[in-house]
Amino acid sequence: MRAPAPASGSTGSGTGTGTAVASVNITPIFVRLKLSLLRNGLKGSSKRKAAYFGALAFALVIASFTTLGLALLRGNAHAGTVVVLLAAVMALCWTFVPLFFPTGDETLDPSRLVMLPLRPRPLVRALLASSLVGIGPLFTLCLAVGSVIALARGAAGVVAAVLAVPLLLVGCVALARAVATANVRLLTSRKGRDLALLSGLLIAIGAQVANIAGQRLFEVGGLERLEPAEAVVRWLPPATAVGMVDSASEGSYGIAAAQLLITVAALGLLLWFWERSLTKLMVTPDGSTIAAAKEKKKPANGKAGSGWSFLPDDRTGAAIQRALRYIVRDPKTKAAWVSALAVGLIIPVANALQGSGSVYLSCFASGMLGVQMYNQFGQDTSAFWMVAQTISSTRDAYVELRARALALALITVPFTALVAAITAALVNNWAGFPAALGLALAILGSMLCTGALASARFPYSIPTDGAFKNVAPGQGALAWAGIFGGMLASALICSPMIVLAVYFSVADQPSLSWILLPLGVAWGTLATWTGLRLAAPTVARKLPEILLAVSKG
Repeated sequence: MRAPAPASGSTGSGTGTGTAVASVNITPIFVRLKLSLLRNGLKGSSKRKAAYFGALAFALVIASFTTLGLALLRGNAHAGTVVVLLAAVMALCWTFVPLFFPTGDETLDPSRLVMLPLRPRPLVRALLASSLVGIGPLFTLCLAVGSVIALARGAAGVVAAVLAVPLLLVGCVALARAVATANVRLLTSRKGRDLALLSGLLIAIGAQVANIAGQRLFEVGGLERLEPAEAVVRWLPPATAVGMVDSASEGSYGIAAAQLLITVAALGLLLWFWERSLTKLMVTPDGSTIAAAKEKKKPANGKAGSGWSFLPDDRTGAAIQRALRYIVRDPKTKAAWVSALAVGLIIPVANALQGSGSVYLSCFASGMLGVQMYNQFGQDTSAFWMVAQTISSTRDAYVELRARALALALITVPFTALVAAITAALVNNWAGFPAALGLALAILGSMLCTGALASARFPYSIPTDGAFKNVAPGQGALAWAGIFGGMLASALICSPMIVLAVYFSVADQPSLSWILLPLGVAWGTLATWTGLRLAAPTVARKLPEILLAVSKG
């Protein structure tokens, strides 16, 4: 790989920039760089620090209990089936989550290093070492340790376990890096960003498949049904590392040696593929946007309000139109809406088709769509400064938030009613339709309330340079804390309606349950209005802070 030309005045006597950089061990530098990115992402904000360390503590608690649970499987006849399939699931998560899930790891984009005189092989080692720093690798390490504890027996099993833990961890991380590097040109191109729609569908369908599979596991003979799949998966790397421990513990040393060989060979091929992808990325010009640049823009028809005649001709109408256009045109906003619409429809319909559905599962639709109210200003990215110029008072902030809530309601209210009707038809429970719809609308109003408050108090930046990076570095924990905190607050706000729905269901009084529909509409409207009123003063007062927070991406 060619190094940049020597600077003016350079002697050029064999001590050029490329030679100097190549002779330096860059692995410690990249590890310190990753730590600096994590540390600098937490500077200047106590909220970010609290959210990050809270997420770290939560991950450690979950990892601890999961590791303990895996360790308790030791001696169980189905321990091998569980841990081998768990290793495969971890590998799948490491493969797709960095692409299809919100992430704030800037180092996943190696195209930022194109202008540096770095050779691919040392760069692979440096990026691999820096990738082992973070909450995700720590969580994976805990699961790997718990998995081998569940299987390791005897001296051979212990030796295999010592080898399996680093092989599984490094294999998962290298898999994530290789896939991200191979797709970075596509994911950062203008047309490639529309693939975010595919991610939304995959997440929606995958979540429901996992839900159905989980239900099957609790049936009689559930784990026995997984044994054929486990027999195949134990020969697929990096799950072969865990399968090696099981084979060595059973005394099948030849099989264990074969699985070790497959694991090491697969890891070597993966690193080779990663190096080749890096080489191609760093020496090939980026032509991903050439076709888009050649496309001619269609001439405007000169009618600014064409197609939006039903909206009022004032600030509210303009803000609603802007929000609706974001949903149609912005790939990340579009992906979030596709995911929410798909999950909101699939979950109640799939459960109804399995015979275990309920008309109240239609509340998933309002719950998933209500999340779109969170981080309203961050969705505008750096363009929010244009909106900020028009907000000079609490009244302006209230009108802006109200318009965004109305834009969301234009889609969510009819869709929620449609899902409730489809679910009621599938489960043949039209008597429960009014109560389910009323409860769903109350949940929607509660989430609009907490979403407005979260947008005002916990804004975060959405990067514009990656199709699947929805949180700026250092703000991921803040985003998740705000969303889950808002969802818990929404549950508390809507708890009276939930209690009333449960009472009518237990008391078996269908003739009175219809009252939940008008009550739900009134409750949701009141909650939304209250949230907007409470959030507007905060927006007007903290407008510069909000502008700074959402513009960092």
